[in-house]
Amino acid sequence: MHPTELIELMLVGGVLVLILFLSFLLKGKWRKVTLGLALVYLLSYGVLYVARPYWIDFQIENKVGYLDKYLKEQYPKETWKFRTVPHREDGYKHLNPYNIEVIFEKEPEVKYNYFVADKENIIQAGFSFPHEYKSDLFHLEVE
Repeated sequence: MHPTELIELMLVGGVLVLILFLSFLLKGKWRKVTLGLALVYLLSYGVLYVARPYWIDFQIENKVGYLDKYLKEQYPKETWKFRTVPHREDGYKHLNPYNIEVIFEKEPEVKYNYFVADKENIIQAGFSFPHEYKSDLFHLEVE
């Protein structure tokens, strides 16, 4: 389990315990209302916890589409492939799933990292290459 998830669970558990403690202090109708509130709170967190990976996948798919259109405008005669973080697999949770790696056909050794906020805000966040790489970077975007 990733530390962020652990902190989330501790926070949700703490709020849930607080609501349950409050419900035991109250009597009658108010006890039932706070117990219902605790149940709704727990169920809503459960739904969000289950739905989050699918929401991230949906967002990444949209962002890859935006980046593809952007790259077609910037480099019309070039071909490339995308790599995204497999955020559902163990060992990758610490990486930002919204950074998209692009490898151009002309420079297969260089990996360009892009961050896509929306259709209009696409930033080349960085690049990486082997230590022995001697050529100029053809696709480096300098602001």
